Amino acid sequence: MLIHCGTQTIESERLILRPFQYTDDNDMLAYWVSDPKIQSMYSEPIYTTKEEVKGLLDKYIGSYERPDYYRWAIIEKESQICIGQIAIFLVNDTNHFCEIEYCLGSKFHRKGYATEAVRLVLDYSFNKINFHKVQVCHKDGNIASQGVIKKSGFIYEGTLRDFFFMDGRYVSRLYYSMLKDEYKK
Repeated sequence: MLIHCGTQTIESERLILRPFQYTDDNDMLAYWVSDPKIQSMYSEPIYTTKEEVKGLLDKYIGSYERPDYYRWAIIEKESQICIGQIAIFLVNDTNHFCEIEYCLGSKFHRKGYATEAVRLVLDYSFNKINFHKVQVCHKDGNIASQGVIKKSGFIYEGTLRDFFFMDGRYVSRLYYSMLKDEYKK
């Protein structure tokens, strides 16, 4: 049985994962939501104005009242900058699984932050919410995300071929998962 507890603040040595705040808007615009390359990696729209970002934050912040809603701002402790986001979504209460997604501004790539954030959320997913399975995916060609997924210990499950039609071509989606007993090992 799942124990829904909502989006609570969690920390690692270098990161704070916390609920989004309206004051995150400038960092979001500066570091990732306005970047077409970053947003296309997880099929999200591009936001170019503070009004658009406020609308997104309205959606995020308004959902925090639900105990089964999980979306964190990724804050770099040293700078206090909101460098990205990570979420648990596609929550399946019946079968006790979920999927996670994450993104970081390109300035913060290749520093281990995504892997660190994923590991925090895995711990939260298995030890606090009690999921049996956590799954994650990436688009074919997203080598950086594939590296995060493999470093985090996920097991490849399969490919949904030609899942997306983007920029005039088809792109496949690769799926991975981790079971709770695999996480404990």
